[in-house]
Amino acid sequence: MGQAREIMDRITAAAGAGDRDALLRLYAADAVAETPEGRRLDSREAIADDLLSFVQAFPDMTWESRATFEAGDTAIDEGWVVGTHTGVLSLPDGDVPPTGRTMRLRECDLITVRDGVAVAHRFYYDRLELVSQLGLGEAAAAVPEPRAATRSERASEVPAT
Repeated sequence: MGQAREIMDRITAAAGAGDRDALLRLYAADAVAETPEGRRLDSREAIADDLLSFVQAFPDMTWESRATFEAGDTAIDEGWVVGTHTGVLSLPDGDVPPTGRTMRLRECDLITVRDGVAVAHRFYYDRLELVSQLGLGEAAAAVPEPRAATRSERASEVPAT
């Protein structure tokens, strides 16, 4: 197992355990993440808080792995996030109170690792699938219009290797 795979597995375990301190140690201070809603998270604190907000909304959340990959400094996980919505779910357009519904959401994420920590993390899932499983309807799945990346965003992207 390479370093990228090890870091990805540790991030998954720390997120599942709700361990913010462990998450902070696994990301570079200036790590960046991109979410399915098009949000950009520009620090390890923002990434950890985003991950933990999902865990708080689904406290019984588990990860069902379908496939894992590693190539050089990049690790990819594909699978399902499973959990019951018993906490407040924070979305960019507002908070969703608990619905009590169980979801099984297909998800994929990838990290890029440098010097033993994640420097980039990209999350992918179908927001419509999430809100549909929670019984919220299509209006809740709306995402902002795409926008061009700013110069500083393009400059801080981690190039593929």
